[in-house]
Order: sequence, then structure tokens, then C-alpha cells
Amino acid sequence: MGTRHASADDLASVGLSVLRAALATNILWIGALKFKQYEVENDEPLVTSSPLFSRFRAKLGAQTLNRLIGVTEITVGSLIVAKPVAPKASAIGSFGAVGMFLTTLSFLATTPEARQEGQGALSLSQLGQFLLKDTVLLGAALMTAAESLRAARRC
Repeated sequence: MGTRHASADDLASVGLSVLRAALATNILWIGALKFKQYEVENDEPLVTSSPLFSRFRAKLGAQTLNRLIGVTEITVGSLIVAKPVAPKASAIGSFGAVGMFLTTLSFLATTPEARQEGQGALSLSQLGQFLLKDTVLLGAALMTAAESLRAARRC
């Protein structure tokens, strides 16, 4: 009676499934929170310091901008989880997430509150540490994009 041991391919497959589910859950959850007033207030230092988002905020207002971001995040997260039925759409969602995370990482450079005051440029504040985790989510989005593109080619 033989016991089957997990192969590296099996482990990678499980890891990618967990990565996809976690990525989509994070994006969907955070997107849903964009409709809460406290999240509008939390995002103020980020959007007002950003050359791009400060213009959108001036035209749309803080609440409408946050809702637009929320709808975008919910759409992206929904596309990412659609891989079993729509791998091409899932790849588009993953590439959308890549764009989102590159954007949020730009806030490290544009938001003074991302650095701990008086401690030097490399000393991140709690906000800066929160933004830095998007490097991992960026990698996850690239991995899920690649996996979705592979699946789309097989269809």
C-alpha cells in the first residue's frame, strides 16, 4: 500500500489557488470598504498628496472618488476569481490589479505621512508599512495573470 506524496507541482497548484483566493478576497473586501465614511477619511492623505488622484478628488469629491475606486476594486477582484469560467477575463483582472498596486506603491513617494517624521526617508510610518505590503500583492497579481493566460491558451 503506497502513500502518495505531494509533488512540487501539486504544491505549486495549491499555492496558486490560495494566492488567487487571497488576492481576490483582499481586493474585494477593501473595495467594499471604500463605501464607508471612515475609509474616505483614511484615504485623504493618500489622494491629496498624489499628483494624479488630487486632480480626481478636486473634480469628483472625496466620497465619489472613493466609491469609484471601490467599484474598480470590486470589478478587478471579481474578474480575478472568474478564472475557472473565464480565464481571459481573469487575466485582465490580474493586470488591473497590477496597475492598482503600482499606483498604491507610488503613494510611498508622494505621501509625506508614509515616512516616520524625523527618522529619514527609509523609516516607514504605519501607513508606509501598510503600503509596502502591496509589493507582495503586486507579485501575486503577476502570478495569477500568468496562470490565467496559461489557462486561456488551453481553452
